[in-house]
Amino acid sequence: MDMQELLDREAIRALMAQYNISGDRGRLDRLAATFADDGVIEFGGERTQGPAAIAARLGTPGGGKNPALSLVRHNLTTSEVTIDGDTAEGRTYFFVCTNSGPDHQGVYVDRLKRTPEGWRFAHREVRIDWQAETTLFQPLNVRGRAPAPAKS
Repeated sequence: MDMQELLDREAIRALMAQYNISGDRGRLDRLAATFADDGVIEFGGERTQGPAAIAARLGTPGGGKNPALSLVRHNLTTSEVTIDGDTAEGRTYFFVCTNSGPDHQGVYVDRLKRTPEGWRFAHREVRIDWQAETTLFQPLNVRGRAPAPAKS
């Protein structure tokens, strides 16, 4: 591993941290800035392209935030990134805790690219593997399956 690869890996780690910390703190413009101008995020069976559209989508999940949700912490765990020049691919496991405890977990499947501003997400797919029955978030698509309709 040469010095450039070490620098690239550190820049990608910082980008991943910026994404999660910005989201946890409600700084959606800063989170959206982790995406390339044509960057895409996919989750919940929907695809959104471009930083402005990503910030708008994340600002209104399910019609608003649960007022009981006062603390959110996305934690990154195992991560594998392969760098090939000005592009990279990676998979990173995450779990989320809220003020009520463990909430959900999954994996980010990423394609990244080097831009004049530095490394950015070209494509991020958020896959949810588990969600607590006591979640404070809206029900999520777990393992690609949409949540059951709300009972009235």
